[in-house]
Amino acid sequence: MASRLEKAFLRELRRIVGKENVRTDPETLRVYGYDASLEKGMPDAVVFPANTEEVARVVQLASRYAVPYVPRGSGTCLSGGPVPHRGGLVLEFSRMNRVLEIDPRDRSAWVEAGVFNLQLQQALKPFGFTFAPDPASQKVSTRGGNVAENAGGPHCLKYGVTSHHVLAAEVVWPDGSIEWVDPSSHGYDLLGLLIGSEGTLGVVTSLRVKVIPLPERVETLLAIFDSLLDAANAVSGIIAAGILPATLEMMDRTTIQVVEDSMAVGYPRDSEAVLVIEVDGPSEGLTDEVEAIVRICRQHGVRDIRVARDARERDLLWAGRRGAYGAMTRIQPSTMVADGTVPRTQLPAVLRRVSEIAQKYELIVGNLLHAGDGNLHPNIVFDARDPDQTARARKACLEIMQACVEAGGTISGEHGIGLEKREAMRLVFGEEELRLMRQIKQELDPLGLANPGKVLPEENLAGSPPDRE
Repeated sequence: MASRLEKAFLRELRRIVGKENVRTDPETLRVYGYDASLEKGMPDAVVFPANTEEVARVVQLASRYAVPYVPRGSGTCLSGGPVPHRGGLVLEFSRMNRVLEIDPRDRSAWVEAGVFNLQLQQALKPFGFTFAPDPASQKVSTRGGNVAENAGGPHCLKYGVTSHHVLAAEVVWPDGSIEWVDPSSHGYDLLGLLIGSEGTLGVVTSLRVKVIPLPERVETLLAIFDSLLDAANAVSGIIAAGILPATLEMMDRTTIQVVEDSMAVGYPRDSEAVLVIEVDGPSEGLTDEVEAIVRICRQHGVRDIRVARDARERDLLWAGRRGAYGAMTRIQPSTMVADGTVPRTQLPAVLRRVSEIAQKYELIVGNLLHAGDGNLHPNIVFDARDPDQTARARKACLEIMQACVEAGGTISGEHGIGLEKREAMRLVFGEEELRLMRQIKQELDPLGLANPGKVLPEENLAGSPPDRE
């Protein structure tokens, strides 16, 4: 594969980052050819820059030789965002992994793009602070990757997604120039444009993020239901009562059972749904909030509701939630995750539709939801080695996205678009809107080398989605 790159290009590349930080061996190329989705590609080289200046020089070199490049964190993306499906370079950020500054007075931290989410949390804890976005992949996902996808996590209900917590970003534009971008009270919001753009407009190399004090008190509840509909209605009831939990997560029976098979955290195997609810804040008033949640759940037919007695029990409840996606592979070796978001009141109807789609395509689907903000993750399990199962899974995923849009929602809440969902963008945006987005891409990246082929569907004058590459 390395022979596809000119020898002169590789020589200059090695001079920039060091010979040992350019890999072209087949084993490395295969490792960096996929993420957590079904999508696959093959880079021509993997580059490990040490700082922003090296990233800028690599981007300038790639521009001179017309070589595409894909920024990559840990490869936990679920939509094919960092997959190098057109070859070229993978910019791998594991060497840019420093927490550069923590400023408790300013309530901010400065981190490089390769810092793990959990690494930042651990660095903040001695100062009494935390970084609110907490994707389930936080042990291994990077801050740069979280920015690329505008990741959320269970606590986004109360605290918002990544875009709500980024104060400024250092970016290398496709021409190789370096700039700090921050929001302004006037002019266009370039920072907002960058977050969630999946590396298609520029490469984010470091960030200044907002941090918040650790809550004085946390209470975690497990609500057990014999009906998925009752659980969904309880979610709406809690929010309608003016209560804003830190988290309001839902799992269905299929998910509960595979979690219990994997780690036995104490979810009742015979329940149809559980809610993992967490409230946090000052001690004063929190007891009233817990009592109100218990009362609302009882009004909606809860079988049992438990409050975690200590940190160990709380951690156990969360271990089940965070391990749910991985546990799905106990059923089948492959999982495709839909990531739609709908109005909370539409959750019961959309979940019924998901069940119908699963039956139609003869697939098992386990539902895992950030239910408080209507973000559902139907996990479609199948065997990717079987072309028929794979085709059925892709069709089911598309129909689930269509169901979310028809319910007044959208096709992605936090996993990004990447390769996997780019054609589904037509479900949400008209051709004129897509044309304007392509113009922005063209203006910032005229050579089309920055993570090409992601986010936006291929132009198609006939008006129907082109064949998958």
